[in-house]
Amino acid sequence: MQASFWHNKWEENQIGFHLPEANPLLVKYFSALKLTQGSRIFLPLCGKSLDIAWLLALGYQIAGAELSAIAIDDLFRRLDLTPKITQKNSITHYSAPNIDIFVGDIFDVTPEILGKVDAIYDRAALVALPVEMRKKYSAHLITLTQHIETPAPHLLISFAYDESLHAGPPFSVGADEVNAHYYASYDITLLASEKVEGGLKGKCPATEHVWLLKLKNSAVNAS
Repeated sequence: MQASFWHNKWEENQIGFHLPEANPLLVKYFSALKLTQGSRIFLPLCGKSLDIAWLLALGYQIAGAELSAIAIDDLFRRLDLTPKITQKNSITHYSAPNIDIFVGDIFDVTPEILGKVDAIYDRAALVALPVEMRKKYSAHLITLTQHIETPAPHLLISFAYDESLHAGPPFSVGADEVNAHYYASYDITLLASEKVEGGLKGKCPATEHVWLLKLKNSAVNAS
């Protein structure tokens, strides 16, 4: 899947994946991260998610990565913020009080560019990528945060469904795949499984899984 696929989605406003409110599963299970107010949360492939406004309103700081400048321009308009825009190699950095968004290819975001984060919230990143990219993405996500003295816990939301009924994205990412990507580094807890009301895009039955990932002690000691 090429970057042009997502650029076209935003240019043509084909953003059915964009929720009109904060994700109910985030609202319900966010406390599992056990963060103090003011903590900095990383949202990979964040788009213009209303989850960002919800988290900011609770007093958290946001770091995000997103391919589409269209999405981020709209995000800052909705937040009524005027960002400072600077260039860091191939990454365009949008910044305002308590929010930093890095626009470009997420694989070009380095630990130095991202800076310290206290948690990761992945609602729409892993499931947005085809299978051949998901392994690269999950490894990159670990690399981005494993250098931190207190490694960041990770709240992950994934879908599970019969892919013969829907081609994705979002793609089906089941328990076996979550474990394949993250078990070596994280202790993985399934917090909840909830049926998608009306099915996935109205096409097929689907379940959303909410995962809590905490870096294993062995991984902490090795970092």
